[in-house]
Amino acid sequence: MAKNKTKRFTDIEIKNLKLSPGKRYLVMESGGLGIRVKNEKTFVWRYFFDGRDRWFTIGNYPTISLSKAREIVETQRALIQKGIDPGAKKLEEKQTYAGAPTIKNLIQEFYDRELSKNKSGKQIRRLLEKDLLKPWGTRKTESITGRQIVLLLDKVEQRAPVTRNRLKTAISQMFNFAVMRGILDANPCPRIKDIPEKTRDRVLNGDEIVLLWRALDIENNRNFDAYPLTKLALKLILLTGQRPGEVAGMEVSELIQRLDGPWWEIPAKRMKGKNAMAHDVPLNPMALEVIEQAQFYSGDSKFVFRSPLKKDGPITVAAISRAVIRHLPEMKLEKFTPHDLRRTCRTGLATLKVSDVVAEKILSHRLQGVLGVYNRATYEPERRVALTLWGSHIMELVNHESVPDRQGIIDLNAYRTINE
Repeated sequence: MAKNKTKRFTDIEIKNLKLSPGKRYLVMESGGLGIRVKNEKTFVWRYFFDGRDRWFTIGNYPTISLSKAREIVETQRALIQKGIDPGAKKLEEKQTYAGAPTIKNLIQEFYDRELSKNKSGKQIRRLLEKDLLKPWGTRKTESITGRQIVLLLDKVEQRAPVTRNRLKTAISQMFNFAVMRGILDANPCPRIKDIPEKTRDRVLNGDEIVLLWRALDIENNRNFDAYPLTKLALKLILLTGQRPGEVAGMEVSELIQRLDGPWWEIPAKRMKGKNAMAHDVPLNPMALEVIEQAQFYSGDSKFVFRSPLKKDGPITVAAISRAVIRHLPEMKLEKFTPHDLRRTCRTGLATLKVSDVVAEKILSHRLQGVLGVYNRATYEPERRVALTLWGSHIMELVNHESVPDRQGIIDLNAYRTINE
């Protein structure tokens, strides 16, 4: 039996409704919106169509918020005014989807069942939605041909060759999923070859490191007027050689003091790769100084590099990359990306005669061949010495007597001329 209310629901009231596994009950407000309570709380809507009392199931609370439920009710009322039965329309759409889903439907199902379980799932979903929804979103999955896929990829290639390769892989995976789900009998994606990709080899030299480091001074807004934590994150990428995403998401709880000194322990869930393992990074004095500065700016946040927009979130790699691109003209540096700083660290370690095995361990790269199978050493002492050496090398560069003060270094070419 329904319990009727004269007032409208509030979130507090809904939260306080007690679940009733043994017996279902219904709470209604004026206007037809109701909540069916048993093992869960489900929004329902009571309406009349053609003189008959009908029910429309909206969805579970709190997955669907109270405000969203009211919005859905208003949308369904608009259908009634057009002479359309909301319940019958919903059933028709459900049957249509089950029999012949659109590309939009397929992307959603692919995400719900597969992509949502992967670290890169959201990124793949965005990739598919960006290039598929506009031309194909409302089309039936079974109507897409191999030739149409080729032409779409050709169009993307003109804009972004590398994206074209990534999109091709994502489309093929999506259609393989459709075959496994019984939506298609075969994958329509042809066996298309990837187009050649230029391997990035950008490494900052010593002069550029000096310019960058001084631009990243949090008190220097002349050459790089950016969010202080963005500057500090870039410094830490260079000092540790870790991936931008790993640095940006650093949490205070990951900073550990061991007998041999401070370490940064990155959990497996934040490492790149499907079967990634946890990774620990020895922190040299310069890295510790950067982290302490970052914690000052981040306050009581659990993230060392707190987002300026989300109090409970970290700064993003996209934000760091945008800041670099935006301020390249002021820094007077040739184009580089945050990931190029990781490559600069790796190259610097080689220049300092650090063994390839130790350097690869620092970057959390898996050793190849026989070494990867049989060599299980962690090289903790060697890694600490190597990163301390790298930090000292950077310090020597930026503090060298022949280097003008930061106000004087505004043009890399001029600086090179002075020191030749």
